[in-house]
Amino acid sequence: ERINKIKEFCKKENLSFLQEVINGSGVILHTNLGRAPLGKEMLTAIQISLQGYANLEYDLAEGSRGKRGEIVEKLLCTLSHSEKSLVVNNNAGAIFLILNTLAKNKEVIVSRGELVQIGGGFRIPEILEQSGAHLREVGTTNQTFIEDYEKAINDDTALILKVHQSNFNMDGFVHQAEVKELKKLGKRYNLPVVVDLGSGTFLNTENFGLKHEPTVQESIRTGADIVCFSTDKLLGGPQGGVICGKEIYLKKISQHPLFLARVFNIKNIAPALLLTTKLFSEWLRVQSNFSTISPLFPLLPSARPYSKLA
Repeated sequence: ERINKIKEFCKKENLSFLQEVINGSGVILHTNLGRAPLGKEMLTAIQISLQGYANLEYDLAEGSRGKRGEIVEKLLCTLSHSEKSLVVNNNAGAIFLILNTLAKNKEVIVSRGELVQIGGGFRIPEILEQSGAHLREVGTTNQTFIEDYEKAINDDTALILKVHQSNFNMDGFVHQAEVKELKKLGKRYNLPVVVDLGSGTFLNTENFGLKHEPTVQESIRTGADIVCFSTDKLLGGPQGGVICGKEIYLKKISQHPLFLARVFNIKNIAPALLLTTKLFSEWLRVQSNFSTISPLFPLLPSARPYSKLA
């Protein structure tokens, strides 16, 4: 009996170690199973950067010290059609930096229907609190109009925050103000509009028979001053977060003491993230290198109801 107990204990202990599993959940982007699996080219880039030296923070053309993530940021500007971009360790870090830089001790207007929580206990109200910003809720859970935002604006208002409901959906008697409406309002009162896309994507999800997800380019085009999103979900890269948008705001964020102190820095897997952004400009390589996307190409219409992105 004692031997059997020891065997059972060892078996349970062995299961606690990280190991490969088969994803039979029907959820392609499963946050409990490691999110987006990395493609072969990205894994090769990581291997190269980790097994030897790389120009992570060195300008080869100038022969002098460079800025970490600079090449990635330039590519992200091209893909997102934004003036400037920054790369940080995750999207929670991105939203914290934005709020702490632009709205500390000031009010941030958010629709009640967008005060989301994602897996792991990440809650928008708590990030707001930790950043030093004050939450100003407007509207109701299912109905928030542009007039609700305007009524809430006062001398203490710092910005308008729109949060994409990326991990849940509300149907029926619902309404949320669109980015272009918020932009007009923000322009009238000289307030920046920040859009937290959560997962974030550069591709039109409708091309895969899925519900439309707002793209980064679409958010910038319709008027968002700042957009933030993850790199390890729909983008299909290693863990990270991106802030892109107007240079006037991103310059301030880039001077934040915690950003300068590298608290939110991406590590030396940056080359893999760089490759992720390069691949998005080459459609054929997207198909073969992104494990979150490639399964959707041969997907039959009859099978689509059984497979989802998140």
